[in-house]
Amino acid sequence: MGRSTSAPIVVAVVALAALLAGCGAQGTPVAAELDVRTLDVGPYAVDRHDYDRHAAGDGALLEGMRMSQAVVPSIRIDPSLSVGAGGRVVPDSDNATNHLLAGVSKAVLDRRGMVVGYVAGGADRAEAPAPDATAVTDLVLRFPDAQTAALAARELEDADFGVAPDLNRKLTLPKYPDAFIHYRPGVSNIGTFMAYREFVISLFVERPRPEEPDLLAWIQKTLDAQVPALDRFQPTPQTKLDDLPLDPDRLLSRAVVRDRDQKADPDRFAIFGAPAFVHTAADETARQRLVDDTGLDAVAVAETSSVLRVRDSDAGARLINGLMTGSGTQYDPLPAVSTVPGAKCLELNTRGNRQREAVYRCYIPYRRYVQVVVADTQEDVKYRTAAAYALLANNY
Repeated sequence: MGRSTSAPIVVAVVALAALLAGCGAQGTPVAAELDVRTLDVGPYAVDRHDYDRHAAGDGALLEGMRMSQAVVPSIRIDPSLSVGAGGRVVPDSDNATNHLLAGVSKAVLDRRGMVVGYVAGGADRAEAPAPDATAVTDLVLRFPDAQTAALAARELEDADFGVAPDLNRKLTLPKYPDAFIHYRPGVSNIGTFMAYREFVISLFVERPRPEEPDLLAWIQKTLDAQVPALDRFQPTPQTKLDDLPLDPDRLLSRAVVRDRDQKADPDRFAIFGAPAFVHTAADETARQRLVDDTGLDAVAVAETSSVLRVRDSDAGARLINGLMTGSGTQYDPLPAVSTVPGAKCLELNTRGNRQREAVYRCYIPYRRYVQVVVADTQEDVKYRTAAAYALLANNY
């Protein structure tokens, strides 16, 4: 094997950008709803807004965000893999060969015109990698067409196997004859490259023991979960990538931001499918149950705000309760910081780490949307909570 052992795969959200000059809340209230013009939104713009731009050269990145729908949460592979390692867009060959693939793979990805990728992973314990842990890293790479993907899969296998040809051993699976599989006897991990349509599925599985039948069984069960997910995904034709809209369902338009001059960015300005919400969970079992119960189908990340779309307002209330329950013992319930209907907030306690976690976190429902905002001061979280509600109402 030429790959390194698994490392955490994260979806990150970076710090807030510089403040914008604020504008007052606008809009006409619906009967029985709060008049958002009465809310103190501080420096945040809350008027109806559209990010009506198309890809502007970022089509591959937008497609990578869409591919979050096509990479299964690890809990779908095996119920024991309940600890999500995160998920992220893999924008280029440099990124793909940083902790995911062997360095020798870069030439193949460049030669075959890798478009973009998405990777997710999970394990059966939080401290993975560990000698007795099971972990799966599932990387899906997009290529221009099916023929190119087939060539890339074979060449990626040849390059990876060639790192140590005297030590590696090729294996096969009757159910997946097109899968290139190899491992190193005595080492308890196994890798696979398999072309499927215009994609290459790249798997890296770590197990407690280097037993060949067991390693093969885990490759098969991972492919059994991953292949149907790709069947359900409709890729954007390569010639249409630059026609992809930045904010197709106006989820980003509903998010509290300081800066509306944004470009597509997988870490700070992006839209993902529901599986991405599960990829990041410390308890994928509970998170997937919440997704199924609420009908959550999309998540927008904008600076440090998130907008989640669910089935209806009742599902939104259940989503908030589920998120608060799963927030960890480092957060305590906080009395409402504003008059926003249905808003619920948490405050970091002494178990938390203020260097890594926001002091305040609030959940704001509006019909079939839930917005999550974070802040480090009570004044700012009050403004952000009010602004979140105003934006959700003004952009409905």
